[in-house]
Amino acid sequence: MGIKKFIESVKESLNLDEFEKTGKKKSIKRLLEKLRSRKEILDKVPKKKLNKKEKKELNEELSIITLQIKKGKKILDELNA
Repeated sequence: MGIKKFIESVKESLNLDEFEKTGKKKSIKRLLEKLRSRKEILDKVPKKKLNKKEKKELNEELSIITLQIKKGKKILDELNA
């Protein structure tokens, strides 16, 4: 996945309309911070109060965010090398 595609997919999943375009490294670092904070928030959701469908949706969103974090780290490592 290219850097631009990654940035666009994360912006779409986080619903960021007004995301500034800066350097690639800086953009990816900021998106990773936002992904991590989103993941922390979703991890804190009390799962006992959710029904089966809501739990499934929450787990799917967490897995997507986790995958995006891994991809972002990989891209950032490539840029730093």
